[in-house]
Amino acid sequence: MRTKELTPKYAALAERVEARLGAKAARLPTSTGELGYALEPEVLVECCTMLRDEEPFKFEVLVDLCGVDYLAYGRDEWETFEATDRGYSRGVLRGAGPAAPLGAIEGVDYVPRARFAVVYHLLSVTLNQRLRLKAFCPDDTRPIMPSVQPVWNAADWYEREAFDLYGILFRGHPDLRRLLTDYGFIGHPFRKDFPLIGNVEMRYDPEKGRVVYEPVSIEPRTLVPKVIREDNRYEPELKDAPDA
Repeated sequence: MRTKELTPKYAALAERVEARLGAKAARLPTSTGELGYALEPEVLVECCTMLRDEEPFKFEVLVDLCGVDYLAYGRDEWETFEATDRGYSRGVLRGAGPAAPLGAIEGVDYVPRARFAVVYHLLSVTLNQRLRLKAFCPDDTRPIMPSVQPVWNAADWYEREAFDLYGILFRGHPDLRRLLTDYGFIGHPFRKDFPLIGNVEMRYDPEKGRVVYEPVSIEPRTLVPKVIREDNRYEPELKDAPDA
C-alpha cells in the first residue's frame, strides 16, 4: 500500500498519542494522511477515556462506529476464468481449475489479524482534530467487544447497528437489540457470507391481513459484470487497409 506522510499537525498529535498510550496503541498505515491506531480490546475503554478527557486530545465526540468483516479480504470476489481481474470484471482465477480456492488480488499486502473488527472515528471540536481507532474481535465465531457507550453516549445506537448488521456483541451495552432489521430477522446482512438474495422474502397476504415471510423463491447466481470474449470483428486482417 502506498503510504502518505502526516501533516505537521497530525505528526505532533501522533507523538502525543504514542507518548501517552505507549505499547497499548499500534500506528495504522495510511494512504490518505489520516492518523489511526489499533488497540487491544482489553485496553479499549481505558484508552478511549484518556483520549476523551485529557487536555492534549479532547476527543469529546464519537462521530461514527462501524463493524468490518474481513472474510475473504484481499481475495477475488468471483470464481470466473475469462474475465479481467480489474475494474468491473475483476475476480478472475487465471490458470486455475474450478475447484481452486479464491486467488489473491495483486498488490494487497495487508493481512487482518482476525475476521471482525470495530472502527471508531473520533473528533475533537475543541482542538479541531480527528483520530481513528480499530480493535479486532478475538473470536471469529462469537465476536465480542467492550462497549464504549459509557465513554460516549452516541455509541448506543452505533453499537446496536454493528450488532444488527455484523453480529458483533458489545459487552456492557445497556440495551443491545437489533436496530435496522425486522423483528425475528435471522442472520446479519452485512456479513460477507450472508446470501445476497437473503434467506426469506416478504409479501402482504390479503387473506391473513398482514405481512408474511416465505423462503426466497429466486435462484442464487453469480453475476460477473463484464466478460472479455474473442470477437473476430476486431481481427487486424479483417480491417480495411490504410490509405496509401
